[in-house]
Amino acid sequence: MKLRHIAALTVLFLTMACGSSTSLFNGKNLDGWEIYGTEKWYVDNDGLLVSESGPDKQYGYLATDKTYRDFELTAEFKQEADGNSGIFFRSSIEGTKISGWQAEVAPPDHDTGGIYESYGRGWLIKPEKEKDKYLAYGDWNKMKIRVEGNHVTTWLNGHEMISFTDDKIGQANGKIALQIHDGGGIKVYWKDIKIKEL
Repeated sequence: MKLRHIAALTVLFLTMACGSSTSLFNGKNLDGWEIYGTEKWYVDNDGLLVSESGPDKQYGYLATDKTYRDFELTAEFKQEADGNSGIFFRSSIEGTKISGWQAEVAPPDHDTGGIYESYGRGWLIKPEKEKDKYLAYGDWNKMKIRVEGNHVTTWLNGHEMISFTDDKIGQANGKIALQIHDGGGIKVYWKDIKIKEL
């Protein structure tokens, strides 16, 4: 077999083995997502997804129509104002009550990349304090979340933030959701939200 055929088959095998990423946000509208609550979610003129506090200053969520169990998700975010947000996974939502787990997106010194269980045990794991330096507050950041079985790992701008196992997470399935924290004054931009199912 010629070398170029071997190379082509190798690329094909790796593509099939590793799977491919799917974009969750099309840069045009909120197709594939559902808004929960009265806070603001919209696409601006630059094709960015904007999450912004509304007049009620309550919690708000933008959740996928589909559920996801084992996956690797990447998303880029840029914080303005308070910038307190997060990426929920394996979650269920009723009104603005969300049950599940959040990879934290927060201002400096507030544990971006840690995992918080909503309406449950609270903080499960926080990054080591020195890792907070990897957050580029006010600039674009890239978060990666890998959830497989009962194991969760997060990365911020290429740096591993946490890695741990949890039996309760291992039993769950659910939606991915972006959060607006309550209290008002929050604005976060999102782009390049992609998922690869494992």
